[in-house]
Amino acid sequence: MAERSDQSTDWHSLGSEEALAKVDSTEDGLSQTEADRRLETHGRNRLPAGKRRGPAARLAAQFNNLLIQVLVAAAVVTAFLGHWIDTWVILGVVVVNAVIGFAQEGKAEQALEAIRHMLSPRASVTRDGKRRTMPAEELVPGDVVLIEPGDKVPADLRLLRARNLRIQEAVLTGESVAVEKAVEAVDPDADLGNRAGMAYSGTLVAGGQGVGVVVATGADTEIGRISGMLSDVESMTTPLLEQMDRFARLLAIVIVGIAAAVFAYGFWGQHREATEMFMTVVGLAVAAIPEGLPAILTVTLAIGVQRMAGRNAIIRRLPAVETLGSVSIICSDKTGTLTRNEMTLRTVVTAGEVFTASGAGYDPHGGFSADGAEVDPENCPALKEAVRAAARCNDASLQRQGDQWQVDGDPMEGALLVAAMKAGLDLEGEDDRLPRIDVIPFETEHRLMATLHHDHEGQGYVFVKGAPERILDLCGEQRDGQGGTEPLDRSYWEDEVESIAAEGQRVLGIAVRSVSGDHRELSYDDLEDDMVFLGLLGLMDPPRDEAIRAVQDCRTAGIRVKMITGDHALTAGGIARQLKLENTDEVVTGHQIDQLDDEELARKVMNVDVFARTTPEHKLRLVTALQAQGQVVAMTGDGVNDAPALKRADVGVAMGRGGTEVAREAAEMVLADDNFASVARAVREGRTVYDNLKKAILFLLPVNGGESLAILIAVMVGLTLPITPLQILWVNMVSSVGLAMALAFEPPAPNVMRRPPRRRDEPILSAFLIWRIGFVSLLFVSGVFGIFAWSQFHGSTLEEARTYAVNTLVVMEVFYLFSIRYLDSSSLGVSQIKGTPAVLIAVAVVVALQLLFTYAPFMERFFDTRPVDFIHGAEIIGIGVALFVLLELEKWVRRRWNRRQTGVPA
Repeated sequence: MAERSDQSTDWHSLGSEEALAKVDSTEDGLSQTEADRRLETHGRNRLPAGKRRGPAARLAAQFNNLLIQVLVAAAVVTAFLGHWIDTWVILGVVVVNAVIGFAQEGKAEQALEAIRHMLSPRASVTRDGKRRTMPAEELVPGDVVLIEPGDKVPADLRLLRARNLRIQEAVLTGESVAVEKAVEAVDPDADLGNRAGMAYSGTLVAGGQGVGVVVATGADTEIGRISGMLSDVESMTTPLLEQMDRFARLLAIVIVGIAAAVFAYGFWGQHREATEMFMTVVGLAVAAIPEGLPAILTVTLAIGVQRMAGRNAIIRRLPAVETLGSVSIICSDKTGTLTRNEMTLRTVVTAGEVFTASGAGYDPHGGFSADGAEVDPENCPALKEAVRAAARCNDASLQRQGDQWQVDGDPMEGALLVAAMKAGLDLEGEDDRLPRIDVIPFETEHRLMATLHHDHEGQGYVFVKGAPERILDLCGEQRDGQGGTEPLDRSYWEDEVESIAAEGQRVLGIAVRSVSGDHRELSYDDLEDDMVFLGLLGLMDPPRDEAIRAVQDCRTAGIRVKMITGDHALTAGGIARQLKLENTDEVVTGHQIDQLDDEELARKVMNVDVFARTTPEHKLRLVTALQAQGQVVAMTGDGVNDAPALKRADVGVAMGRGGTEVAREAAEMVLADDNFASVARAVREGRTVYDNLKKAILFLLPVNGGESLAILIAVMVGLTLPITPLQILWVNMVSSVGLAMALAFEPPAPNVMRRPPRRRDEPILSAFLIWRIGFVSLLFVSGVFGIFAWSQFHGSTLEEARTYAVNTLVVMEVFYLFSIRYLDSSSLGVSQIKGTPAVLIAVAVVVALQLLFTYAPFMERFFDTRPVDFIHGAEIIGIGVALFVLLELEKWVRRRWNRRQTGVPA
């Protein structure tokens, strides 16, 4: 019986015969009887379903949130007061929050389900010595499986035979180019992308054929291991939720403490009735609790979601919107995010000349230049012959679908066809002029491909392309600049290979040989000598132009971008230099990460910006190490290998087009256009969301503070309450919330991307905000008490005075709204006072509701209000204007103080 397969076995380091022996199998596979027995031992080849909470438990979990509990407490208070309309409004907000959370719950379970669906449904297996097709979930260790182009590898295989086998492993490694496979064992410490003798479950066969023995199934596979990591990863709570939780706890403690002190003072110190003091304390609590804050938080985040959707960033979890605003590190995958995921010919080197190709991707628009000057390929025969040879020795095809060009075949070969079109070649015409007669397909053993062509004049040509050192071995001459030949200068070409490779480009050599017209078959003997070396071709998956700009925008905003890729170190370094990352001098590989303990990695990770040949464990460790340094980390990715790090990051960003469902389910945000520039735009929106939330908090708390102080002063001094608890509730739930909602629509500040990200532990209530809340609260309580006392002094009844006080409070809120829209600059000016449409609509609605509150007869029954005459109305508006003037004066003084402190002339 075969031993149970697990990750402790380095299958890639075993020879094929050793692997067969270890799983107790042969090249003829297993018998059906033995397979059935192993199926009972190992289980089916599928990932185990994780434990899931039922709907009731998931719904109950939505109320385990202090913000929601504050709302529930507010609903209890309003119900106690008998104000059932407001009770149902508050409970409606609670239900909306719970429904949103319920819909977003279960992210990890969905990610695991997505991984399970990646397994191949059918497999071609040898059982009892016969080839048969069977469900992939019935595979067991020891089965011998055949894989062909288009197949999804059904389990982890140790390859026994491989003929031109190439497997696309981007979902595991992030490498954009299909990996060539062989049967030889490799070093036990080889990275995942270098394990040539292995084919991993869930990857795609791009070309060739292979036969392998199953060494791991289900949870024991590489993809199963990642699934296990994903279920173990804890999601990070967002900075905003952490801050709001601390703020709500502090607020609750303060309110309860003050309420208890007020009750004690009134009951024992002033010998008032317990019932009277209890109702007073309830009024104080209603005044102090910002009932609308959780609703405004949700609405502000939802508006951020809408704005981001318009910028191709789809948010899956509301708090992630704000978290983007505090991101200090963006860890980005390379392929498809920072780059186009389309191979492009960048460099052509001929004897004595280096040409650079313009354009990007598979769009054939572009040309060639040398020494910075554009050249016409018609005047450069060596250039044109090199790209023609590359297009002839080629199995790919190029198709146009609308405005998009697509490659059918190997991406690098497709890039060579595009380069030929840029050189002015007609691909169909070339097919007619030089039809293919024979071909030697690319094989890993020989590292080259060769094709035989005949023209219509009876002349034959052999074109060869492949690894530069291999092609150079076949050549004795090289093409000169005039179309003739000269002796091969190998040292020149080797230097150029190193130079191109250092730029992160993949290098191919190209050569040609003339043969007679009756040469009809091609063999390796035809390639042994007399080849003429035409040049070197440098290809790469180029960075997106907008990604380069976005990286610079991030640097300006104090955000550091780090590239974490499964690709080769040279390729990663070359792309990093083009992107202008902060530190491109050092590239750390996954193997080097393995040599570092957590403390060493934490020190290293802050200074290095390029990580190559990384595995899922490496990415997860890097994200965790950055978070341990207090950084707020966004992680982008598209493959299964990215999923654990996406889930661990403060904001996981998955690709919507080219990404896997696994990555999308593990992430908080999905990019509809797979473009890094959308991440930078989302950060801008995230910062705007936080700014607007801060404005909303700074708007609500002084209002609540003024109301609370009014009640507190009245109790302490023994005065009549200037506003009743029910009137306070009206102000809090109608005018305060309505006006604060308008702040959610405020546009980004001009300097939003020119300031550093805020710290994770930065409190919501900074010293400035505490001062502003205290200062404005005093202004509010002065205005409320002032109009209340003034009107009573001039003969107004208690009901009239309270109505004036409520209206004064609302008018002060309106003027305060226009002031707070610009915290650090003047609010005086036509554009500032004009406001956004949301502000104007909110003010109009609040004014209409307040007129209803003041003059409608049925409102008199509810709130004991009285009509306001013209004189008192003018006095109320005058108090609002005075508040606005005082706030603008305070801002002017603060600006001068700040300039003096920083040495900037006033």
